[in-house]
Amino acid sequence: MKKLGFGMMRLPLTNPEDQKSIDIEQTCKMVDTFLEKGFTYFDTAYMYHDFTSENTVKKVLVERHPRESFLLASKLPVMFLKKKSDMERIFNEQLEKCGVEYFDYYLLHSLQDKSFKTAEKLKAFDFVMQKKAEGKIKKIGFSFHDSADVLDKILKAHPEMEFVQLQINYLDWESNNVQSRKCYETALKYGKEIIVMEPVKGGTLAAVPKKSEQAMKEVQPDLSVASWAIRFCASLENVICVLSGMSNMAQLNDNLGYMESFVPFTQKENEIVMQTADMINATASIPCTACRYCVSECPKNIPIPDYFELYNAQKQEIEKPFTVEEVHYEALADRYSKASDCIECKKCSKICPQHLNVPKYLKRVAELFE
Repeated sequence: MKKLGFGMMRLPLTNPEDQKSIDIEQTCKMVDTFLEKGFTYFDTAYMYHDFTSENTVKKVLVERHPRESFLLASKLPVMFLKKKSDMERIFNEQLEKCGVEYFDYYLLHSLQDKSFKTAEKLKAFDFVMQKKAEGKIKKIGFSFHDSADVLDKILKAHPEMEFVQLQINYLDWESNNVQSRKCYETALKYGKEIIVMEPVKGGTLAAVPKKSEQAMKEVQPDLSVASWAIRFCASLENVICVLSGMSNMAQLNDNLGYMESFVPFTQKENEIVMQTADMINATASIPCTACRYCVSECPKNIPIPDYFELYNAQKQEIEKPFTVEEVHYEALADRYSKASDCIECKKCSKICPQHLNVPKYLKRVAELFE
């Protein structure tokens, strides 16, 4: 398959404040164009778009295109499992929501040290193996958000896993938290196929410091800034697919333009993105990818990813001046809660794939905007 995958986590919305308000008409056009250009891999999950992404996959893809024309991936939400019977119930629900009889790729979702213990306790690895034996899964793997030593422990214990989905991007390549490089090298050591998630880090790498953008344009004048992030990942050995959460036709067409005839990174390009990572990290921005897992957990209804985006935009001086960011913050605070309303229950931090100390960062937001 071609190396670009369609991530169904950031679909176009008719109402930006409602994750369920997916723009079906625009998404259909995006799916059709994606397939017409020869790309086949679609990635969804149980909780994406407030638990409606899988239903949308059925509407925009499964009901409109032959089953053999695409590859579909979904995930078992280990974080929601309480007992063994939950796995069968959720898996059958996913098949029904997607309108399929099997998944081409199926993952244990967001394994960390704690959730790995849950998966072991409930024999989740045995469950997906059984579903593969029944023909309801073609390939089994897991997505991962933890340190390289934990990844090593999982792969050593479960050599039956055929692939692993990792957060890899040039900003997190040397990160102490995400450990993109170390995790990538661990997967290589075990000879696993790799699917990349968050290559643009929730949109962060679509807008870089001006000096970096100028360096990129000097080398590749016709390519977008975001293209550098995806091409960096696609150039890595054993990477079979790079997922992109595309939110409109412009983003889709941009990705298709350079991935249809993919050209791997040169040494010069690699040097430029590493220098870019150093510059961005120096701004001390909040490394949030806007996955929104934390939002449903917040008892104070704080729009955490939105506040972090405003904070980063101000710190990195991207697109809007401070006065506009301040207006946006006040508007959100009127509708929801302020950053300073955080009670530090830490439910958000426990579910965060980036292992962020969310209450600490909310204090920074409050200091800046309040």
